[in-house]
Amino acid sequence: MRQSASTARYEPSADEDGPASRFWSERRLPAALVAAALLAGAGLLLYDIASVRADRPAAGWRRELADQLATRPLDDAWIVAGAVAALLLGVWLVVLAVTPGLRRLLPMRQDGPEMRAGIERAAAAMVLRDRALNVSGVRTVRVVVGRRRVRVWAQAHFRELDVVRADLDAVLDDGIRELGLARRPGLAVFVRRPTKR
Repeated sequence: MRQSASTARYEPSADEDGPASRFWSERRLPAALVAAALLAGAGLLLYDIASVRADRPAAGWRRELADQLATRPLDDAWIVAGAVAALLLGVWLVVLAVTPGLRRLLPMRQDGPEMRAGIERAAAAMVLRDRALNVSGVRTVRVVVGRRRVRVWAQAHFRELDVVRADLDAVLDDGIRELGLARRPGLAVFVRRPTKR
């Protein structure tokens, strides 16, 4: 037998899940860029309007822009390209506004309303990898921690593959439980023999 696999050997029950929502990213860079662009544009336009009110001629860029917008047809390539760019920028900003971000953080159970904790997926994968390497017969392990499932690929160089997989299932089940996640992910374990050289 060259490979043994268990997909979702256990599924977490709903009563084990704690009330915790995902972490929201502050998204400082996109907010700062949009604010700076709006501030610069509004300041330039306000300065030009104030100079027109002070009986000075309008700035050349504003007269040129008004003439171009009045004379160019709507199917002009520059107008269409500008509209598409504005649309893509708007969609990007809306997506940033409605998605939590910080996907690398998994929320942990909250024991009180004052404290909120999370663990990075890479750290959780490292903890589970170290536990899996302590199983007898395991040679190498690769662990990928997702939001809904933990996937483990292991190579066993001795012992029966089904026995190693069962031990890995038990050890990783305990490891996932001890991570204290708000929503325990499912587990998929794949064990195989190393390739012969």
